[in-house]
Amino acid sequence: MKAGMIDASKIESMLAQLKTAATRAQGGVNPVQSEKPAVKADFASVLKQSLDQVNSAQHRTEVLGQRFAAGDESVNLSDVMISMQKSSISFQATVQVRNKLVSAYQDIMNMQV
Repeated sequence: MKAGMIDASKIESMLAQLKTAATRAQGGVNPVQSEKPAVKADFASVLKQSLDQVNSAQHRTEVLGQRFAAGDESVNLSDVMISMQKSSISFQATVQVRNKLVSAYQDIMNMQV
């Protein structure tokens, strides 16, 4: 592959990810996940898992940025920028969830018994 050309497999992978996300957003079921039985999880573990995912996304972004700045030729600028956007969006979503939780807590505390 020549420099500057786009790898078709990466495009196909990104399209598959977008289709999966669109299916989930529309309430569809991922065919792979439909075979697994439903597992109940408590709120604390789900919240911790989500925070860990956000943290790992930010860490991957930081590592990619450092590798790109150091001149690592295996890291593309587009990969760094996409990673930055993903971690930014996940952080913003986490902040919004936190805001909703605080608002719900305040509403509950202001209820008259």
